[in-house]
Amino acid sequence: MTSEPATVDTPLKKLVGEKTAKALAGHLDLHTAGDLIYHFPRRYDERGEHTDIRSLDVGEQVTVLAQVQRTAVRPMRQRRGNLLEVTVGDGSGGVLTLTFFGNQAWRERELRPGRWGLFAGKVTEFRGKRQLNGPEYVLLGEGGDGEAAANEEVEEFAGALIPVYPAAAAVPTWVIARCVRVVLDTFTPPEDPLPAALRASRNLVGIGAALREIHRPSSKEELYRARRRLKWDEAFAVQLTLVQRKHRAAAWPAQARPARAGGLLDAFDARLPYELTPGQQVVGREIAADLATAHPMHRLLQGEVGSGKTVVALRAMLQVVDAGGQAALLAPTEVLAAQHHRGMLDLLGPLAQAGELGAADDATRVELVTGSLGAAARRRALAEVAEGRAGIVLGTHALLYEGVDFHDLGLVVVDEQHRFGVEQRDALRAKADQPPHVLVMTATPIPRTVAMTVYGDLEVSTLSELPQGRSPIASHVVPAAEKPAFLDRAWRRLREEVAAGHQAYVVCPRIGEGPQSDEEAPREDDSGRRPPLAVTEVAPLLAEGPLHGLRIGVLHGRLPADEKDAVMRSFAAGELDVLVATTVVEVGVNVPNATVMIVLDADRFGVSQLHQLRGRVGRGSAAGLCLLVTEAAEGSSARERLDAVASTTDGFKLAELDLEQRREGDVLGATQSGRRSHLRLLSLLRDTDLIRDARAEAIALVEEDPELARHPALAASVAALVDEERAEYLEKG
Repeated sequence: MTSEPATVDTPLKKLVGEKTAKALAGHLDLHTAGDLIYHFPRRYDERGEHTDIRSLDVGEQVTVLAQVQRTAVRPMRQRRGNLLEVTVGDGSGGVLTLTFFGNQAWRERELRPGRWGLFAGKVTEFRGKRQLNGPEYVLLGEGGDGEAAANEEVEEFAGALIPVYPAAAAVPTWVIARCVRVVLDTFTPPEDPLPAALRASRNLVGIGAALREIHRPSSKEELYRARRRLKWDEAFAVQLTLVQRKHRAAAWPAQARPARAGGLLDAFDARLPYELTPGQQVVGREIAADLATAHPMHRLLQGEVGSGKTVVALRAMLQVVDAGGQAALLAPTEVLAAQHHRGMLDLLGPLAQAGELGAADDATRVELVTGSLGAAARRRALAEVAEGRAGIVLGTHALLYEGVDFHDLGLVVVDEQHRFGVEQRDALRAKADQPPHVLVMTATPIPRTVAMTVYGDLEVSTLSELPQGRSPIASHVVPAAEKPAFLDRAWRRLREEVAAGHQAYVVCPRIGEGPQSDEEAPREDDSGRRPPLAVTEVAPLLAEGPLHGLRIGVLHGRLPADEKDAVMRSFAAGELDVLVATTVVEVGVNVPNATVMIVLDADRFGVSQLHQLRGRVGRGSAAGLCLLVTEAAEGSSARERLDAVASTTDGFKLAELDLEQRREGDVLGATQSGRRSHLRLLSLLRDTDLIRDARAEAIALVEEDPELARHPALAASVAALVDEERAEYLEKG
């Protein structure tokens, strides 16, 4: 260990010793003084303020601040020795049992009633009581033994506010606190990256003070000021990255694709069997204006399930074809790509029949390119694309492969953009001679701050109203464990809809045996619950049981492509009553006659996913019904999530709920890159005003110094907080 001044780059082994440094690196990916100093506390505890033990979820790894209430020693039943049970409370009436196996009488002397401590472990439940088995702990105050020395460090280190860090079983929070204390004693903060004028105008403390106060807060007010400053660093880094990208993209050249009077688009509008909604008309004009410029469009089109995004995208594609170019739509699944193909052929009619009898004068061709095409069909389709006869090309990842060449690619439409990585979008863009226009679509509504932060280099258009003829969807939670009769009633309700001439979906979180697929929920979790229900297991049980006599089909991603297509065609044609499927039906599947969806193990799905799934019903004139079947207990967070989904069809409210329940870093691509999120403090939900202000400052700074040449410390900070991999993720096409 060293007494030399520590900088952000100093290896931890020089400061805290090799053994501790190895544990920090192996369990928490912390290697340098900077890594540790930027490993901020998750929360702060105060003695006398409860941590709400009652809200702890079984299976959760927790650290709680609590007071010992009583201890009891009793013989173990199955083996020799005694069991020590310690009851601790948090001041709110919530209690937790700590269990220690074996003869540990010394712990009884140590864990005396009245002592406060930090207790860390995994929450389990036994006979209705929450407990921690053999938890790690550190006691606060009193005593003169080695443990007390450690807690003196904690108390001196933290004063009244005790930091609780993101920790690991092998590296509890008090070990991290001790290491931070050692590092801070010799730490030299980096040069402040924020320009002095910005710090003054926004009343932000310096970086050195912020880093010290966030770990060793002298008061709640100083802690607030430290957190606000460090949130600014994060928000400003992201916004600078996005504003810089937008600034650079605006200078790229692109082929203008202006609208042409009397062309395909006008002919299509004339044959549409319904009027566009006012929202579709407004968004259509925005996109048409973008396409007519000599710089590439970068626009995000978001809209509720069933709001008519596909028609808006098709009109944009026709404008590009009218201007002599080609348009490609990238879909996440073959089922969705095939459905887009059928739907566009139906909408276009003779306008999509170039070279055939009865085709319109200006007709083009619409080609489908997927991995399951036979060799002859693939050669024919690729020739149509390469020679420019196919103005509209639809496909899956197969569009990205070598050998798929375009005559003049002018527009790329990415459907359900969250299913694709940056590399895939770039691969399609690279097939154009110069940057094409890009339209990315999502049916997952995006809260305002997420749109500003994740999609900050895109123009955003929103479709909020549903086209005429769409029916309301009623949603209900079916508590199968508490009230089995409710599940019986759900199956009877499905049969009633089929008897009335309608169709139904039954959705399961898993396919069945075999390797894990992207469309499946995790099969096991730490709480020891049973595996999620599987399509291949549920379908025969339904056929023999509650749905006996109905025509049942099965659909999942492991089926051969032609079989998937055949099943979807049969269902769309009304030849099947019930489709038992995975989330392969989550997006784009359009069968107006389907009125009921029963989602089994609904608590295994995310909020946005459930909203997407339920959008598959109520697409015709008859009302839709979505039943969310769960064994989650009343009052649990999983049940509350389902109750929220059932209570509203407002996708934007649900998107905010979804954001609350996810780690915020995931929204910014931490999971995409497989790395730890660099956004540790910023909340996209709670820091709306701060993010908006940071964006305004970023726009002003980039206008006067586009590459941050006059702000080298800031440029380095941005590079550290938003590394190149994450910056590419943020680019979004």
